Amino acid sequence: MSTTTSRLREVLQRIDAAAAASGRDADAIQLVAVAKTATPEALLEAWQAGQRAFGHNRVQALEQHRLVLPDAEWHLLGPLQHNKVRRGLAAAQIFQALGDVRTLEFCAQVLAAMGSTSPYPVLLQVNLHPEDGRYGCTLQDLDALVDQLASTPQLHCAGLMTLALATQDDRALRRSFSTLHKCFQDLQSVGRLGLDALLSMGMSGDFETAIEEGANLVRVGRAIFPPPATY
Repeated sequence: MSTTTSRLREVLQRIDAAAAASGRDADAIQLVAVAKTATPEALLEAWQAGQRAFGHNRVQALEQHRLVLPDAEWHLLGPLQHNKVRRGLAAAQIFQALGDVRTLEFCAQVLAAMGSTSPYPVLLQVNLHPEDGRYGCTLQDLDALVDQLASTPQLHCAGLMTLALATQDDRALRRSFSTLHKCFQDLQSVGRLGLDALLSMGMSGDFETAIEEGANLVRVGRAIFPPPATY
């Protein structure tokens, strides 16, 4: 029977292979294990197998799972409702889904009220397909959001993130990922993103393609923690 450890090992092997295929160092690619469908026992097994970074898109679930793994690096992955900003930022070490000015301003206010003494790392969520109705800033609005973030001392722009379209079209996926990678490189080339910035692209169904197109962080959930079988 497949175990969390064996599934984690398989995902890491696939990351290694995708990195090799694109002439990259697999050690430069971070895996965030998305715990949405994980049990406490599976989380502990992943930790014991060496996984250190985990993510959630819901604040309450993140809080509960952080009690299981208090020493893990926790990533908050989903858009934040304003009434959950304080809890979400307190529970996670990095927020991967900042995609609009109002949320930026509200996060800054909350962090100031919390007495935060160092800038909180966030990734800007870029919506490459606005017609799809997903959350995030458009490419056209990204420069302005990066500028505002740079002038907000409570926050630090640690990189960019996107959600790919749900498609089996490899060419469409590659276009999306390569578009954001070029934008990421352009921001780095003029010093608006650090050389250690994160480019978070790819999930269980497309993380290998994302790596081949430049991702240095992938968010993998179901391939490590499959949902319970239903009969």
